[in-house]
Amino acid sequence: MLMGMSSTDNARRDRLDERSFRLGAGFKEREREQVLEVLSALGPHLARWDPSEVEVDVSVHERGGKEQRVTLRALLPGCPPVVAVGYDADLVRALAEAKRDLITQIDRQKAEREPKRNRQLRRDTIRRPGSSAGAGS
Repeated sequence: MLMGMSSTDNARRDRLDERSFRLGAGFKEREREQVLEVLSALGPHLARWDPSEVEVDVSVHERGGKEQRVTLRALLPGCPPVVAVGYDADLVRALAEAKRDLITQIDRQKAEREPKRNRQLRRDTIRRPGSSAGAGS
């Protein structure tokens, strides 16, 4: 049934890790796989952290109502908690909206933490272009 280890490993990397994921208020355990599927695009954005150190909680309030609200809360090592919300009468659309908001916030936090290092890398490259190729001549 498995197509091969590499395909399986890649599929696991591309989706939200089970160890990181918690179903909260408003969801039933039998909905876990569907929710994980909708949130699968979070996987690559969380891949830089060890899954055992990441927590993503999902909950829904006013379920089934016109203004049901899905909340995603992510706890990431070295970062303040990230909270994203999606509103829609359709649960899948509300999940998707919250997921997009969470991805935007995670990417923003990454960008805020990395520019100094990126500037240093660019300066090193400009200062010594090709230094390893012709050194010692």
